Amino acid sequence: MPKKTSQQSKYLYGPVPSRRLGLSLGVDIVPLKVCTLNCVYCQLGRTTQKSVERGDFVATDAVLAELKERLAQGLQADFITISGSGEPTLNAKLGELIDGIRAITDIPIAIITNGTLLHRQDVRADCAKADVVLPSLDAGDEQGFQKVNRPHKDISIEKLISGLCKFRQEFAGRLWLEVFLVEGLNTDAEQIAKIKAAIALIRPDKVQLNTAVRPAAEPNVRSVGAEKLHAIAAGLGQNCEVVADFSPGRHRGHLHSTAESVLSMLKRRPCSLDDICSGLGIHRDDALKHISHLQSQGLIGSEKTNRTVFFKAK
Repeated sequence: MPKKTSQQSKYLYGPVPSRRLGLSLGVDIVPLKVCTLNCVYCQLGRTTQKSVERGDFVATDAVLAELKERLAQGLQADFITISGSGEPTLNAKLGELIDGIRAITDIPIAIITNGTLLHRQDVRADCAKADVVLPSLDAGDEQGFQKVNRPHKDISIEKLISGLCKFRQEFAGRLWLEVFLVEGLNTDAEQIAKIKAAIALIRPDKVQLNTAVRPAAEPNVRSVGAEKLHAIAAGLGQNCEVVADFSPGRHRGHLHSTAESVLSMLKRRPCSLDDICSGLGIHRDDALKHISHLQSQGLIGSEKTNRTVFFKAK
């Protein structure tokens, strides 16, 4: 039986089942909703601090110490994923953190980013240290960009696409581009054609289509149906796949779990009961026990989206 952690995780969450990365241990290095965008579909809610200024938000040594403890417990994960509560490339110590992770584990490193700062050479250099980088492109022109992503005033769609192209030229690892589609905002034929043209310039290894399957920042966000998603994917090319209809993968063995572990997951993203069971490797009865305990303390709530109940921290 793995040892209990000495304290509640502050920077790490999961492992959680990821639609794109398998079983992923999240690393959270930016305060909640400090971001360059204010996307209508964000599962973490509206951005509270829109910024393009990089900062030293967390102590790298503290993050690495927490990771060492998890590794000592026999961590099982397909990826260590730098993502979390805001835009991770806003952390000025991103490259230093990746170097530190490399020194203590061989688990591959992924970065989930909106890609808006890749026009900066220092950000590209930091991200290039990862094995897989997963940026986003949800629009093909400025009008669509403003509707879906609501960027900081210093960011334009031209700057975003240019940065992605430069990064592709310099990056030797895998580049998986996510396109998040919101029905009625970026799903018309003209917008899809412009997104396809931008993809041709960027040349990612994969294009992954997503849509709203969890509670979103704005209540009027509508998901795109599976049939339409697959039709759009076929039009975008052979390297395009639909990742929205993810189902939890195989059980990966029992991991130590407490109510605090569940709460840590729910602070970063809304999760269904299956998400919690798969991510923490626990039985449904145990997960329900922790959920009931957290609900009784008023720490979590629930919301039904697309006929699935998602739990989230308050």
